[in-house]
Amino acid sequence: MIRNTSLFFLTLLVISTLSCTAQNASSGKTAKDTPEIMTGAEQTEKYVPYLKGKRVGLVANQSSIIVQNNIVDSLLSLGVNIVKVFGPEHGFRGNASNGAVVHDEKDAKTGIPIISLYGRNEKPTKEQLAGIDLMVFDIQDVGCRFYTNINTLEHVMQACSENNLELMILDRPNPNGYVVDGPVMTDDRFRSAIGIHKIPMTHGMTLGEFAQYLNGEGYLKKPCKINIVKVANYNHDMPYVLPRNPSPNLNTQQAVLLFPSLCMFEGTAINEGRGTYMPFTILGAPALKGKYSFSYQPVAIPGMSEHPNHKDAVCYGLDLREYDVNELRKRRQINLAWVIELYNAYPDKAKFFTPGRANQDISAFDLRIGTDQLRKQIIAGVPEAEIRKSWEPGLQEFKTIREKYLLYP
Repeated sequence: MIRNTSLFFLTLLVISTLSCTAQNASSGKTAKDTPEIMTGAEQTEKYVPYLKGKRVGLVANQSSIIVQNNIVDSLLSLGVNIVKVFGPEHGFRGNASNGAVVHDEKDAKTGIPIISLYGRNEKPTKEQLAGIDLMVFDIQDVGCRFYTNINTLEHVMQACSENNLELMILDRPNPNGYVVDGPVMTDDRFRSAIGIHKIPMTHGMTLGEFAQYLNGEGYLKKPCKINIVKVANYNHDMPYVLPRNPSPNLNTQQAVLLFPSLCMFEGTAINEGRGTYMPFTILGAPALKGKYSFSYQPVAIPGMSEHPNHKDAVCYGLDLREYDVNELRKRRQINLAWVIELYNAYPDKAKFFTPGRANQDISAFDLRIGTDQLRKQIIAGVPEAEIRKSWEPGLQEFKTIREKYLLYP
């Protein structure tokens, strides 16, 4: 057993070194110039000994990898006793469409029970946690309020706190960690499944940092005992190319970096590329015919988007696949100009923002943004500079609070 474990660690080291060398070579840098970013999960020597002899529950999905192997397979080969796996939106293997109910099942490969946290219950129950000594959380996030992994993190922390379980978080870089921007949600009227935290649209934290924020800012009835395995050689300004797609519709690095800006369109009449193999890199609607030359046709794609906006209709709009995302990094802002531009171009402006809650003046756009102020400002033609100025008090207050919980420069 010791011989096999040593061989496994050696294999990980060789693969990891080769991967780092290839990445640095492609960018013209040497390993000496750029220390290798190592996720918490990859630093097995820091946590596997602690897990040995314990019955482990694991919150994971397809992005939970050690080098290129799923973390479940890797930890099992190292002798860790994983008794249950908990899967978030899109499921453990990451093959469920956005918003689709994910059912409990057994993993076909390992036979380990998989408990869905995106269906019947969002928070692990006392019964589901029975027989577990320690929980481990390892999921790749992308740094947005409306990306539901932070909701799953809070629910798991609540369950662990209530059942006196320790939660180990194997931290991963935030590919959008450089940007803290957008309106801060302050009104509970706008609380929804895509926004349960009073934070900006992009929070600029890793999940390890966000867990500290949840503990420190009183989101839980009592703090959760957390043990964070930090990312090595990382700071928030570092570009980070995700080694695995975090969800079916974030299937390119371009989509991951445009997601904070383009996900706003999900509350509008604009299709944001769902129903194509280019999601979150293109924008369009049938009503924009004659205003833009670029066109595409969304269709139902199982495992990605079964019911995309404007399914089977030709959409006209913006092709952002070649957009220089370094511009976003330079400005440290989401791109607000696109939503203003397409609103101004849309012929029937009364239908641009889609309805949200019945009998309330809250649109689907408001729920995603976390306030109705931005929608009203766009309709009123308020200049972008003034809109951004209205965000500043909330952003500055949040940044001051956030500073207390940062693990990385």
